[in-house]
Amino acid sequence: MALQLKEILRRKNPYLFRVKYITTAADFVKNILDAYLSSQEESIFGGFLENMAIHICNHVHGGEKSSAEGIDLELTKDGTKYIVSIKSGPNWGNSSQIKKMRDNFIKAKRILGSNRTSSPNIIAVNGCCYGKDSSPDKGDYLKLCGQKFWTFISGIETLYTDIIEPLGYKAKDRNEQFGEEYSKVINKFSFEFMKMFCDASGAIDWEKVVHYNSGVN
Repeated sequence: MALQLKEILRRKNPYLFRVKYITTAADFVKNILDAYLSSQEESIFGGFLENMAIHICNHVHGGEKSSAEGIDLELTKDGTKYIVSIKSGPNWGNSSQIKKMRDNFIKAKRILGSNRTSSPNIIAVNGCCYGKDSSPDKGDYLKLCGQKFWTFISGIETLYTDIIEPLGYKAKDRNEQFGEEYSKVINKFSFEFMKMFCDASGAIDWEKVVHYNSGVN
């Protein structure tokens, strides 16, 4: 489905943009569109890194994407079974989200342990594709970030820097294409925004913006 101005407007905080003293339709549209795309990019690229990590681990250790709830990767190294929840960076969640991850680890350990004939040795890992954590041992799981995570799944200490160069292939061409489409969206949304939320003088009617975003009807 094509990106819609109305949908983005419903998801963003209109008070924040008022505080920024935005006075033109183009600036308003650019701000909300950039905020939306930033959150989407993080989600999309996080999924890309997760799939790349699983692919590398499969090649090196025979690791596989897990079917267990909240677990992304399962692998065995030196007789130890690892269950891994992959996140983009170290500051990925609040306390309730971390608790949910811990609960998923406990459940997966119980299921995997009951399926093994010998005494299971299962270690839970929260793998983060970038960043650092100076205290990886969290008691009931390990938190491996950046270099430590990529080394863990591949055995290659330099992999975290090795992968940066291939990621840049054809980036310039993609950015130019994106720039063209981005400009079209800015122009289209600015036109729509002016018709919907600007008064006869051309000024932004903030009351209309807030009512559309937060009003009962």
